[in-house]
Amino acid sequence: MKEYRVLVGEKEITIKPNSLAEQSNGSVFVQYGDTVVFSAVTMSRKVKEDMDFFPMVVDFEEKFYASGKIGGSRYTRREGKSSDAATITSRLIDRALRPAFPKNLKGREVQIISTCFSWDEENAPDILGLVSSSVALMISDIPFNGPVGAVRVGIKDNQFIANPTYIERKNSPIDVVFTGVKDGNNISINMIDGDFKESKNSIIHKAFIFAKEYIGKLCDIQEEITREIGQKKIEIEPVVIDELFKKEISEIVGDDIVVALSEKDKARRLDIIEKLKERVSAVLQKKYPDDREKIKQFFLFIEDKTEEIIKKEILSGGSRPDGREVDQLREIEGRVGVLPRLHGVGLFSRGQTKVLSTLTLGPPGDYQLIESMEGPKEKRFIHHYNFLPYSVGEIKSMRGPSRRDIGHGTLSERAIVPILPSIDDFPYTIRVVSEILSSNGSTSMASICSTSLALMDAGVPIKKPVAGISIGIIQNKQNMEYKLLTDIQGLEDHYGGMDLKVAGTDEGVTVIQMDSKIRGIDDIVFNEALDRAEKTRLKILGKMKEVLGSPRKNLSKYAPRVISFKINPDKIKEVIGPGGKVINEIIDKTGATIDIQDSGVIFITSNKKESAEKAVEWVKSIVREVEIGEIFKGEVKRILDFGAFVEILPGQDGLVHVSKLSNDRVDKVEDIVKVGEIVSVKVVGIDNQGRISLSIKDAY
Repeated sequence: MKEYRVLVGEKEITIKPNSLAEQSNGSVFVQYGDTVVFSAVTMSRKVKEDMDFFPMVVDFEEKFYASGKIGGSRYTRREGKSSDAATITSRLIDRALRPAFPKNLKGREVQIISTCFSWDEENAPDILGLVSSSVALMISDIPFNGPVGAVRVGIKDNQFIANPTYIERKNSPIDVVFTGVKDGNNISINMIDGDFKESKNSIIHKAFIFAKEYIGKLCDIQEEITREIGQKKIEIEPVVIDELFKKEISEIVGDDIVVALSEKDKARRLDIIEKLKERVSAVLQKKYPDDREKIKQFFLFIEDKTEEIIKKEILSGGSRPDGREVDQLREIEGRVGVLPRLHGVGLFSRGQTKVLSTLTLGPPGDYQLIESMEGPKEKRFIHHYNFLPYSVGEIKSMRGPSRRDIGHGTLSERAIVPILPSIDDFPYTIRVVSEILSSNGSTSMASICSTSLALMDAGVPIKKPVAGISIGIIQNKQNMEYKLLTDIQGLEDHYGGMDLKVAGTDEGVTVIQMDSKIRGIDDIVFNEALDRAEKTRLKILGKMKEVLGSPRKNLSKYAPRVISFKINPDKIKEVIGPGGKVINEIIDKTGATIDIQDSGVIFITSNKKESAEKAVEWVKSIVREVEIGEIFKGEVKRILDFGAFVEILPGQDGLVHVSKLSNDRVDKVEDIVKVGEIVSVKVVGIDNQGRISLSIKDAY
């Protein structure tokens, strides 16, 4: 099979279409450096008539063998459920490709599976998973309005670079993925996902423009491949509403949809629309008892009519469904400390979106250990997001975090990380849980605001608070007229063309995530949206500062206290003791938690000040450097023929030779000292191996 190459950054991306997965609709290898991803796409042969949506599933698979590791549990030695990182990559691919599928593909199941077969520890596989998925779709017979190109952008030596390595990403002030499509000579960006270190809008806008060149290259090579080996696409008949039937429905419905959409309360609006559907369905079932297609067309009519009314009202200069102007923010409310005994609590409301974030502080050893293809990682800031069924008035089984929960939780986590203190300044593990109590648009951005409030309420010395906001777009496809919408709610997200989430401080942006339902946006729209997001973010931060202007000076009385200090790394083994005997004794007798780093930094954590101080004193006495001439009171631990061993500090003892027991002649050691006796001793010598010589007779 022919290979195709395109230069992206400093390396070539190699694309190798193949028929290895011959029973799928299309498959391909994509390689960058020595990182290789294989993608296969499959579409169901039958249409599920009862589905009124496009059932696409994307799975990105990490394999331990890709990095030369066996991995897995000791009992299974195989990969388990997808890691959070793999889930995030699956969502990344999904969000970039979904807008490029035809709208009439409802009921046809499509699955995309991307597997990392080889990982070179230098080049990330996520971009390759996205590109390979697009190529596989392009050469398959699955209807797809691609291709989609993707590139990661970083900064090195004050210059933008494409597809930076892991090390380059770590040192870069920006780390952002752009994906897009090409129409003629125009490149439209349809998905963005990036982390920033309080970057200015101008930098982000320049990165947007920089990405277009490489997206264009990747689209061009995919079109070339498709021309040479692409299959003929399966034709999907569009669902068309008969004009006479449309007129009939319009007469039955009348102005009821307009009335329903004028209801500002989400729950009441949904209830009105549901009753409208029930009323009209009953009429149609009576008139067309054997024609299920009529009901299907009616629901499609309602959907199209709702979208038409919302867009027409907004674009004509009217108000939005809830009565706001296009740049108007919903009412903001914030509270802290609303629950007893918790270490920190933040409650944030923006209209009907309400999020409660609770914060728990733990010792450094409570970090989360993440096992993945890329190796183990330690996380000391953990943000969990729970989208609860009652938040949207639904009843649903609760079976653990969904992909959406993981994605939104991670997004909020990434927004907060840049403003957290270092472990040296604040030696705690921090876990925040954001419970979505009520949802009507952009709960992920609200969870960032509530998390910032919880951090300050707990007394975590963050650099500054972070807030987030979502900007949407309503667009007329005929003349490309558009209006940006500030703080979109659920209805505007559903019928709008873009959901641009931007979070940051009053200094700059920390995270961006954009999804689109339209073909994409250009740099003019993006720049305008960034400016709108910044103005709104500053307003929200102002409201948050009214609630709590800065972190509290003291931690909650229920939070554990962590004391940290440094010892000589060579002394770590003495603190631990043989088989952990010494450290376990300290933990058992003081009740404190002890974490030791290889560098010699020790963290001692306890809810009680006294137990922490006792553990600190114990450890310091073990590692204390004894000096000749010092006098101690110690316990006689062992007696031998040639002398006695006396413990002068916990874990440290020395030998009192028989000649140093007394000024008088000593026949038996037991005549002078007994095991368990407390005696005064003087340090008279320390040899090259650190062995301590003591004297009783010189201590007086």
